[in-house]
Amino acid sequence: MKDYIQLTKPSLSIMVVFSSVISYLLVPNVSMDWWRIVLLFAGGMLVTGSANTINMVVEKDTDALMKRTAKRPIASGRITPEQGWGFAILTGAIGVFILGYYFNWTAALLAAFSLFLYAFVYTPLKKVNSIAVLVGAVPGALPCLIGWVAGFVPGQDIDWLGGAVMFGIQFLWQFPHFWAIAWVAHKDYSEAGFKLLPSDKGPTKFTALQTLVYSLLLVPITVAPFFTGISTTNGTKGIVALGLVIVANIFMILRCATLYNKMDVKSARNVMFGSYMYLPVVLLALLLAKV
Repeated sequence: MKDYIQLTKPSLSIMVVFSSVISYLLVPNVSMDWWRIVLLFAGGMLVTGSANTINMVVEKDTDALMKRTAKRPIASGRITPEQGWGFAILTGAIGVFILGYYFNWTAALLAAFSLFLYAFVYTPLKKVNSIAVLVGAVPGALPCLIGWVAGFVPGQDIDWLGGAVMFGIQFLWQFPHFWAIAWVAHKDYSEAGFKLLPSDKGPTKFTALQTLVYSLLLVPITVAPFFTGISTTNGTKGIVALGLVIVANIFMILRCATLYNKMDVKSARNVMFGSYMYLPVVLLALLLAKV
């Protein structure tokens, strides 16, 4: 059971589904219904876990080459690829059904598309070209759109602008986040044949500059919810929320600027851990000032 849970990459999945749940709660007419939150969380965990399991099946040989992934259940042989496929199909199907039956089938279709894109396009592309990061950022950001769309009852008009804003936040956030990870684990990744940094020469000034550029691009998209009817600047909560978003952006920009100046693993690690703190702060700030 422990190995099957490990297949889903629970820490990663929880973070992804957290974004989905917050996006759901940001829909104007959605209330704090704990039963529906649990259902959305469960459906999201199952779909995300399915995609992560397929990733481990497909990358079992390369996982075995890298120190940090060699002990994964399939790479180490504790679970067979066939068992992995069976688990992925079962969890994926149940997750999509939960989203479709209890919320709406648009959210379910988006979840199924996200699973397919991550498992069958992004995963094999990682060994072909660094554009894989751009491709992977789409299924990485879709949980925000899925959560947002899930907040609309069947037959209700969906506010796609709000969904696009939430998608955009997580989409842009992934670039400094993932490139920092790829910087720290560059040796492992390159030896396994993965091409994940924007420069073929590995961690360079160009890579550091890219993290800085995307951290700057996060400023307008994270402020956009205050001008698109998602969050408000009215009242104390609104002012505090906007302040938190601005401070979080300054924090992220400074960490990326330090990486650009110092060009070392320690700075890349600071960007990585900083990004883990940044996203929850921004999302919870938006929820604090929800319209």
